[in-house]
Amino acid sequence: MQIQPRPEQQLSRQVAKTTTAVTVGGSLMVLSGLTLAATVIGLAVATPLLVIFSPVLVPAVITVGLIIAGFLATGGFGATASFVFYWMYRYVTGKHPIGASKIDYARDKIAHAAHDVKEKAEQFGHQAGQQIKG
Repeated sequence: MQIQPRPEQQLSRQVAKTTTAVTVGGSLMVLSGLTLAATVIGLAVATPLLVIFSPVLVPAVITVGLIIAGFLATGGFGATASFVFYWMYRYVTGKHPIGASKIDYARDKIAHAAHDVKEKAEQFGHQAGQQIKG
């Protein structure tokens, strides 16, 4: 059984919730305004420096970006290669890693298709040989 609060308690809780919401919301709005003001002032101060140093900064940023992209790509390719080698080792040793059943299915499908092509080629060869003789 749940006890219902008295109407006076409900009103005081509502007032407390509203006061807390207004205080937190107002504080966040003030903080947002201060952040905007600091951003505008920072841009006003930094823009002349960026314009002056842009012939040096732009190529430097591009170079650093390319270097970072190269290192990330190298790391990604190395991790992928390591995982592929690990997967192949597990597959070859018969431990059947994730996706091995799909590989086996594709291999069987290709082998079956190759066998069908071989049979059709032999039939065609026999037919062509009989036409040459006949």
